[in-house]
Amino acid sequence: MSLALTAYRYATIALAPAVPFALAHRARRGKEDALRVRERLGYASAVRPAGELIWIHGASVGESLSVLPLIKALVEGPGRTVLVSSGTVSSANLIAERLPARAVHQYAPVDTPAAIRRFLDHWRPNVALFVDSEIWPNTILSAHARGIPLGLINGRMSQRSFLAWQRLRKAAATLLSHYDICFAQDSATADRLTALGAKRVIVSGNLKADAPPLPVDQHKRAELRDAVGNRPILLAASTHAGEEETILPAHDRLRQTFPDLLTIIAPRHPDRGNDIAMLSGVRPAVRRSRGEFPSRDTAVYVADTLGELGTLYSLAPFTFVGGSLVPHGGQNPLEPAQLERGVLAGPHTQNFATAYNAIFAAQGAGRVGSSLELAGIAERLLRNPSDAIEMGKAAARGAQTLGGAVHRTLHAVETLLSHARA
Repeated sequence: MSLALTAYRYATIALAPAVPFALAHRARRGKEDALRVRERLGYASAVRPAGELIWIHGASVGESLSVLPLIKALVEGPGRTVLVSSGTVSSANLIAERLPARAVHQYAPVDTPAAIRRFLDHWRPNVALFVDSEIWPNTILSAHARGIPLGLINGRMSQRSFLAWQRLRKAAATLLSHYDICFAQDSATADRLTALGAKRVIVSGNLKADAPPLPVDQHKRAELRDAVGNRPILLAASTHAGEEETILPAHDRLRQTFPDLLTIIAPRHPDRGNDIAMLSGVRPAVRRSRGEFPSRDTAVYVADTLGELGTLYSLAPFTFVGGSLVPHGGQNPLEPAQLERGVLAGPHTQNFATAYNAIFAAQGAGRVGSSLELAGIAERLLRNPSDAIEMGKAAARGAQTLGGAVHRTLHAVETLLSHARA
């Protein structure tokens, strides 16, 4: 191993005794599930089913939900179970509601040798698949040492991450060479993985393009529609800190033309709800996390909850997708597009570059860089509802061109399983 990997391994061994205390502290703050915190130390809370077991790990909500179509295809194999692990409470809650039969969820073990050993001793996966950009040294090294075939699926590596790994080239080459196959979302990621030492890289496309549309809770939708009435809506979804400073001035501009405009802001991290309400200043704002609904006087509705984006998208014919006005890289534009909602976004969309490019090409518009530009395109769509509807249909067509990743990934996973049997 490289010096960096050796140092990392010994550091995680030395720090392991402090991990239970750190997890307990996080549980008190609601960052961990207090009833299942031992899973994070590798202690299973479920019995391993007999037969083949495929382990799929995705860090958070987006990664976990993106693999649902793949999971549903995999469990169709006889005598087969899929173990899904994730690291956040929100992802555990959402994935538990949507997992098919013969799929089970566990919290991912922290990346210490002891926790990984306990996890692997119990679950004995036949194949291990890591989603997006999950590269955990002890996990990969331990699984590889046991001869478990490894795959990176829906792989994504930003330019920033690539430059960081380049400073640890030997460590990156060691870890990536342990993957039997890497499926990249796009050619840029494929080139970066190959340059860092991955042996077999295939461009598969984005699994999220094959995901089913987000669910719409019809009861909640009806409640919100009754509260909103026929007011025009500016929806900003999955926003990050620093973006409301552009969205709220756009709201003010639009209010000059649409005095009853309601702006709905759904932050990527719901714990920002209070900050957004404070940023609203003199604009009357209420928060969904408190059970509040917008009244006729409400200017800003802060939807600081989880799992309701599909319902919110169904209320508005177009949406601004956050994480794109700041250098985060943009959140998933496929979710509103699959529901035939027009997509607007800022200049920073590298996380889903292929998806944004396909959707914007189909729409013929969508990129905004300022409150003036956001207000301008929103005003046109609010004045002409038929244009907004057509934009939504175009967004859906653009998203449909990106499908097929599930089929390509499924074929490779079956090949890994056949090798594992041999």
